[in-house]
Amino acid sequence: MANVTYISHSGESTTINVPVGSSVMEGAVKNGVDGIVAECGGACMCATCHVYVDPAWLPKLDPIGDEQEEMLGATAADRKPNSRLSCQIAMRQEFDGLVVVMPERQT
Repeated sequence: MANVTYISHSGESTTINVPVGSSVMEGAVKNGVDGIVAECGGACMCATCHVYVDPAWLPKLDPIGDEQEEMLGATAADRKPNSRLSCQIAMRQEFDGLVVVMPERQT
């Protein structure tokens, strides 16, 4: 398990212990975190699990794949250099303490 802190667009913070191997999106959905819609259920097909990763964590994440790159071009909120799809961040123990911020809107 590894802790992920989800910060809403309004600044409300929720920390969840997410199982290693699960995605950041799954942790949010299973625990009722508002701000991650996940319409496609984690198939990297909808961009409704868009998050902004705390910049300190970016070097630790896997590079963005072509599929994620394409979907990030279709986000409802502004894409930023630290934009990621939370369905594509598989939790690892070394991600303990990861912080993500939800955009203002997903759809």
